[in-house]
Amino acid sequence: MQCSALRKNGFVVIKNRPCKIVDMSTSKTGKHGHAKVHLVAIDIFTGKKLEELCPSTHNMDVPNVIRKEYQLLDVSDDGFLSLMADDGETKDDVKVPDGEIGEKIDKLFTTEEKDTNVIVLTAMGEQAAIEAKEAPRS
Repeated sequence: MQCSALRKNGFVVIKNRPCKIVDMSTSKTGKHGHAKVHLVAIDIFTGKKLEELCPSTHNMDVPNVIRKEYQLLDVSDDGFLSLMADDGETKDDVKVPDGEIGEKIDKLFTTEEKDTNVIVLTAMGEQAAIEAKEAPRS
C-alpha cells in the first residue's frame, strides 16, 4: 500500500513487525524529492514503539491482522490457553500473556470461575491473547 494511503489506527509492517499506526505526519515536497510520510506505530505483539520515514509514493507492506474471539476452556500448567472457537474448533497453542491481561484471565477464570472469552490477534505467523472478558450469558 502506498505510504500516502496509510491512515492512523491502520496496520503497517515496520522492520518486519506488524504494527498499529498511532501517529502520522506528512512533510511538504522540498525543492528536490518527494513529500515524506513520518509514521509512529506500536508493535501489536510487543507494545514497542517504532518509527519510519518514507516517501509518500513508496509502497509499504500491510499485515493481514485477524482478530478472533474464543471461549476459554482451560489454562494448562505449562501456561497455555485451551480455547474453543464459535464453530467448535479447539486451539491449544496460545500462551497466557504476561502482565495485566494474563492476570485478568487468571482472575476471571480461576478465581471468580466465570465463563471467559479471550480475544486473539493473529498476524504474520504470530498470535497473542490481547483481551479477556466475561462471556455474555446466553
